[in-house]
Amino acid sequence: MAPVRTSAAVGLALVTAVITGCSGSGSQSGSGSQSGSATSAAPAGAGNAGATPAPTESNPPGDIPDNQVYVAYRPAAGFTGFTVKVPEGWARTGQGATTVFTDKLNTVRVTTATASAAPTVGSVTNTVVPQLKARVAKFAAPKATAVTRHTGPVVRLTYQGDSAKDPVTGKVVRDAFERYAFYRQGHEVDLTLSGPVNADNVDPWRIVSDSFAWR
Repeated sequence: MAPVRTSAAVGLALVTAVITGCSGSGSQSGSGSQSGSATSAAPAGAGNAGATPAPTESNPPGDIPDNQVYVAYRPAAGFTGFTVKVPEGWARTGQGATTVFTDKLNTVRVTTATASAAPTVGSVTNTVVPQLKARVAKFAAPKATAVTRHTGPVVRLTYQGDSAKDPVTGKVVRDAFERYAFYRQGHEVDLTLSGPVNADNVDPWRIVSDSFAWR
């Protein structure tokens, strides 16, 4: 009977070893599967690494398009002895001796007045600058210089200030201003051009200011 018990014990041991080996092999396989899954998972955002970034706006806020068309403005009332080109299609409003053309964030303002003498760098600095400082929010960096435009010598005043709050969005834009004082025979015409400080409107403003002519 002893040999039989020994054979049974050996058989049981073999079965146990097989079961244990299968169990260990399955555990290792499962562990390997989990490791592979973790390795193949991409880091957050890695899927967008090769994506094409959104294009930068070609025209920052306030830029006037290069293909903008300009038309001559000739006042029909008040002092009518001049013309100036303004961008076509801009909204026009008028109050007294001032006419304003606006589009989005840019403005062309034309104001006429009588004057006993031609403006100078000194008169603009000492008289006009304090007036603007009292009216323009966060008025800053005023600089008056004598320049030449197509019509002749003029006084240009550059400065910065905050725009009026947008009634819809409530936003305020930091504006850059160019004010040109034209004078002839007791008449002064002030041409003020304004738009966001980051806008590239050098050429459009040159077109407008160079187009001023007496008639």
